[in-house]
Amino acid sequence: MTRLHGYFSLRARLGLLAAAAVAVAVSTAAVSAWLVTRQQLTDQLDSNLRSVQASPRYVQALLGTCGVEQPSAGSSDQTPTSYTVQVITADGSVCAAPGSTPIEVTDEDLAVVRGLRGPTLHDAVSEKGEPMRVATSRPDMPRAAGDFAVSIAQPLDTVNDPLGRLALILLGVAGVGIVGAATAGAGVARTGLRPVKALTATAEHIAHTDDLTVRIPAEGDDEIARLSEAFNAMTEALATSRTRQQQLIADAGHELRTPLTSLRTNIELLIRSERTGRRIPADARLDLLTSVGSQIGELAGLVGDLQELSRPDSARGNGPLEVVALHHVAERALERARRRGKHLEFESAMDDWYVLAEPASLERAVVNLLDTAVKFSPEGGRVSVSLGSGRLTVRDEGPGIPPDELPHVFDRFWRSPTARGLPGSGLGLAIVSQTVRRSGGTVELRSAGAVGTEAVVRIPGSHQPPPERAPGNRPADP
Repeated sequence: MTRLHGYFSLRARLGLLAAAAVAVAVSTAAVSAWLVTRQQLTDQLDSNLRSVQASPRYVQALLGTCGVEQPSAGSSDQTPTSYTVQVITADGSVCAAPGSTPIEVTDEDLAVVRGLRGPTLHDAVSEKGEPMRVATSRPDMPRAAGDFAVSIAQPLDTVNDPLGRLALILLGVAGVGIVGAATAGAGVARTGLRPVKALTATAEHIAHTDDLTVRIPAEGDDEIARLSEAFNAMTEALATSRTRQQQLIADAGHELRTPLTSLRTNIELLIRSERTGRRIPADARLDLLTSVGSQIGELAGLVGDLQELSRPDSARGNGPLEVVALHHVAERALERARRRGKHLEFESAMDDWYVLAEPASLERAVVNLLDTAVKFSPEGGRVSVSLGSGRLTVRDEGPGIPPDELPHVFDRFWRSPTARGLPGSGLGLAIVSQTVRRSGGTVELRSAGAVGTEAVVRIPGSHQPPPERAPGNRPADP
């Protein structure tokens, strides 16, 4: 089968398989028909031989050819003229009509003559080598000269000749059927594989041209149509992934350019000062170094955000997930937010809630939500954090987000036009979205009424932690 794959196309293999299947079916049917016919003809021949009886007068005449005298057995001299009749004596002698060809005597015939067994049917050969079917029995007539039996035979050609003709007919029919099946199989394969041919051509075109915009028409709801739809979905996903990758590179380059330019300017100013010997005032030098440190920190944060976003959106249960107490994560994130937003008022109300997530990523996502709330909250504003039944809500009293901008808040590097002057890379909420999806949850950002914005995170979990598992086992899904 492996060699067939190497030498023949799929269409040719299907045609050959169809021809082979029909050949097996037709051959089985032909052989079965031939065997059944042979059995029926043989049974018919045996039935005829059993029903034929040689007349006593004819048997006496045959015994006379052997010199055996028998009492008179009547006046009937009717003989089975279409059959070969011979008499076998106890010593194995054959008494046959003049001009007829004697048939060999077998042990079965002698057993019938001697009364050791009843009538028998068997195959034998005449002295001329002609195959015969022989019925031997002891006739019901006087046996003054001893025991004898009568064999009535007919050539097996009466069975073999029709069987030979039938075999030729069946062979011709089988040959025509196999050729027809191969032709039909090739035609059906050509028609059925036309969509596969188109799919192959499209895949080869994409491989050679790298063009992911090509689509295959999908008609119907059979397996080929489903394969075409799946292929189209795959190429569309690849095209989208490539576009997102290019956009990510472009956005990352744009975001990196500003801090790098500022960092380069400050460092060149410091280098020039050292080379020329013109000392920069201490306060100005300290400001430059502080700016350099801040820009390095900004670059480090941006690189960390990019590394986090470069991770694939793993399906739930496929990543290194653990059972995490979301209320503890939120409390730690709230403490960090309080240190950063000392000019703000914080409120919290949290119930216990255990989820399946990556601890570090989940804490970073909650910190990003709170940092966003702190960043946009006015002086003396209030940030409220609540957790109940798997619903984590972070609400601020900032300027809010226009409705037309809400669909873009979780896009990478997206920032509202009103927030372009604020620090940040535009990756915080994208990280929140990716982390929550990895944990099987959802995140939503919406207006909180007249003022402020409300972020709602929903992650499936439980009020109680799952039972302890053996070391090394993955925690149970809450």
